[in-house]
Amino acid sequence: MGIIGKQSLGATVQMRKTFETEIQQLKDEMLLLGSMVEQQILGSVDALKKRDTDASRRIQETDLQVNARRYAIEEQVMIVIATQQPMAHDLRLLASILEVSGELERMGDYAKGIATVSIRMADQPLLKPLIDIPRMAEKGVDMLHRALTAFTIEDVETARSIPAEDDEVDELYIQIYNELMMFVVQDPKTIERANWLLWVAHNLERLADRVSNICERTVFTATGEMKELEQTKIKR
Repeated sequence: MGIIGKQSLGATVQMRKTFETEIQQLKDEMLLLGSMVEQQILGSVDALKKRDTDASRRIQETDLQVNARRYAIEEQVMIVIATQQPMAHDLRLLASILEVSGELERMGDYAKGIATVSIRMADQPLLKPLIDIPRMAEKGVDMLHRALTAFTIEDVETARSIPAEDDEVDELYIQIYNELMMFVVQDPKTIERANWLLWVAHNLERLADRVSNICERTVFTATGEMKELEQTKIKR
């Protein structure tokens, strides 16, 4: 190999190293964003349970940081695409990072929504003790954490298995719905307080649904196959 050939090979190797470093930085940023969202979800439910409106306002304020981090990730992805011109698997990965960061930002909106419910309820007592709603939050966050880990290491087997766990979240939602409707039937004046808690439960149900979207992106990145992963939805 001549001098020019060696120089060209060296430049190619260096470009690849730079690209891999940029990809790792993007994954790290995405995991940090995921950690922020996990804390937001659990924090918003805890603030509701404790009727801590100050904590709920902090959740709302932190949502701006979640949004800013999402947009920073998107900007960096665009720069990498423009400068590195990735193909095949690399392009799928970058496209998926864009999608996953968007999913995480929307999950952050769910936490903000729960915080808003807590603030609007003000001093009104909870219609029922929060037992199943925290369980929904913990399950959803656990699914999210494992889904993000699977995404970063392209663990297709784990990604395919997580969506089936959404049934547990759906079952909790149905239980909460039925209990709240019983309160309303017994005393129609409780409908507003019932609706507040039902909205919280709905946000947590949607969170789990979006975890499935992340799992689908993991499979797409690793295999190029893009389709909905099977969820055994229970009847309501």
